Amino acid sequence: MSTLALAFDLGGTELRGALVERSGDVVARVSEPTLAGAGSEAVIGQIIVLAGKLLKEHPQARVIGIGACAPGPLDPKAGIVIGPPTLAGWHNVPMIDILSRQFGRPVRLENDANAAALGEWRFGAGRGAASMVFVTVSTGIGGGVIADGHIYHGRRGLAAEIGHMTITGEGDRCFCGNVGCFEAVASGTALGRRATRLTKPGDGSQLRRLSNDGDVSARHVIEAARTGDAAALGLVEAEAKWLGIGFTNLLHLYSPEVIVMGGGLANGFDLLAPGIRATIEERAMQAYRDVPIVPAELGDRAGLVGAASLILWEGEPGTALAMVQNDETKNGAGEKPGAREASHG
Repeated sequence: MSTLALAFDLGGTELRGALVERSGDVVARVSEPTLAGAGSEAVIGQIIVLAGKLLKEHPQARVIGIGACAPGPLDPKAGIVIGPPTLAGWHNVPMIDILSRQFGRPVRLENDANAAALGEWRFGAGRGAASMVFVTVSTGIGGGVIADGHIYHGRRGLAAEIGHMTITGEGDRCFCGNVGCFEAVASGTALGRRATRLTKPGDGSQLRRLSNDGDVSARHVIEAARTGDAAALGLVEAEAKWLGIGFTNLLHLYSPEVIVMGGGLANGFDLLAPGIRATIEERAMQAYRDVPIVPAELGDRAGLVGAASLILWEGEPGTALAMVQNDETKNGAGEKPGAREASHG
């Protein structure tokens, strides 16, 4: 069996584990609900049990290390999970130290959004790009930035809190305490909240029928929009505008070669893309308007394969770009600069 890494994607709802090859292929995976309210010892205990299960089922696996990703804030260099709001009782937990002592193998830690960005860059929609912004739009909004072949970490690994850009002075208060955060107005949660306010139980609307007269979710909005429902289409149009405003800011800040959109709301990317593009055309400076906005390709594997690559590709920043260039040269493709971006459009 080829060289593998154990990978763990620790979320507030679900804990995922996998054996991952250098190619990004997932050989095996396991998951279970996270004991999010039970404290760090209980959750790390879950990681140890899942690791044991994977290794027992694949006794021939040559595992060279462990890559893990978790919600921020965390310090990837120190290997400390500082205090994620979705995990109770976590305060400056030395996760790398604990896991390396437990398994006797190298351990690397990364913010979950950064790991997903790394996964999409190496193996997904960002392949071949030297710079990329990954935005996950789901319950909240998170993201990661690849700049010149490196994850952009900033001080203590806290850079690129994309969801907490202030993009308006109005709207609901974000869980962080501010008004006008990108997350508060453009996340899947925000879209569902607007849909719920727009309708009422028993009003006969398509949105309420899909939600069984309960609160309407972003998924219900996308489903209704696909049937041509006027209210849902209006909500999608407004959502696309907010996303376009946020993406315009990201273009101006980071000047990436591509923006990759993931998360649950990416399931409606085809419906949102025209409005996102129209807003960028309206608001972005001319030099930024041709940057492709594309859907993510890896789904819920992105964090796992990105975390694994911290071990399997350690010491090789920029290798993904070099590999694509070498393959093109070898195959005689002769692709011109920018052709990769054009293929996304």
